[in-house]
Amino acid sequence: MRFPKLDENYREYAYVTNGGSGTVTVLDLVNFRADRTLRVGDGPSGVAVNPVRNEIYVVNSTSGSVSVINAENNSVVATIPVHKAPYSIAVDAKGERGYVANSGANTVSVLDLATHRELATVGTGEQPGMARISPDGRSLVVSNRGSGSVSVYNVTDAPAPRLRATFNGCPGATDVAILSDSSKAFIACSDAETVLSISLASEAGSWPAKQDPASMQDRLMTRLRVGKTPTHLALKPDSGELFVSNFGSNSISEISTFTNEVGGTFLIGTQPAQGVVSDDNSTLWVSNFGADSVSLYSIDEGRMTFSVHTGPAPDAMALSPQQPVLLVADSRSGDVAVIRTRDTNGPELFTMLPAGAKPNAIAIKSFKTR
Repeated sequence: MRFPKLDENYREYAYVTNGGSGTVTVLDLVNFRADRTLRVGDGPSGVAVNPVRNEIYVVNSTSGSVSVINAENNSVVATIPVHKAPYSIAVDAKGERGYVANSGANTVSVLDLATHRELATVGTGEQPGMARISPDGRSLVVSNRGSGSVSVYNVTDAPAPRLRATFNGCPGATDVAILSDSSKAFIACSDAETVLSISLASEAGSWPAKQDPASMQDRLMTRLRVGKTPTHLALKPDSGELFVSNFGSNSISEISTFTNEVGGTFLIGTQPAQGVVSDDNSTLWVSNFGADSVSLYSIDEGRMTFSVHTGPAPDAMALSPQQPVLLVADSRSGDVAVIRTRDTNGPELFTMLPAGAKPNAIAIKSFKTR
């Protein structure tokens, strides 16, 4: 299989956070080689790209800061102080605001991404882990692992988000997924073998609000029973189904986001850590942390079709937007497995690229130079 021909001014980079070395490895995905290693803060734990600006944001958990990387020259151009033990960052669709969950301070920082500064902070539950902004930019959903709760905020009340609702009964609250129409949020409760489904408040004057005034309130829809230790949620691009990686039961659960029902739970591999769905909604890739492999699950056929060997303890993954490859961070060997996803005879390992110690997150940015 040949890779697609790309324009000369096309650039595509992967940014791999190395939690054990305080660095970010930049991988050139046009030429499949390491570009450089950037020193950031200590304990980088999360990374996100700006959808509008050519910038990448790295959360430094130990240093209590966010590093800003300019993708055009791959250099660190700013460091934004936040608060104790930040863990994750979410960027809104306009590329204007960043939301950082500070797990050690029980707060979320609101960042102005144009000026690289903190605008405001808002209190959360204990040990917030994931902060997700809805596609319509109205709702911020935060999972609070320590208090086993979920906080929902209105983010249109600038500069500080306003707390709209809190939902308890989600022990070990971890990953969050929000539907593309911003109508629902799903939260994995890793200590309870459940996933919460929450209906997010519709905007006053909108069609849903006119049809049902009760929709203007955030509501708990249901608690869905899945496998043991659900840790990660992978949403199909069309938002029709959600896949849960059940780390403790070696399985995935398939949830219909329309009916709020679990369609089934299937064995997939040892200690599935994360999942990612292809752009055509047909396949799910799952990293098997305890099996040193990645499984390919056919959504259309409802079964696992391939398994590809990786390095030790594969965890974070990312699909390249322009080339048919999957990147998998091998957390114990400090490298990234590059897997061809569309070979005639099935997916196969293409190459291994070096990273740093304990790689734990990957984000990809593509753009064209002028």
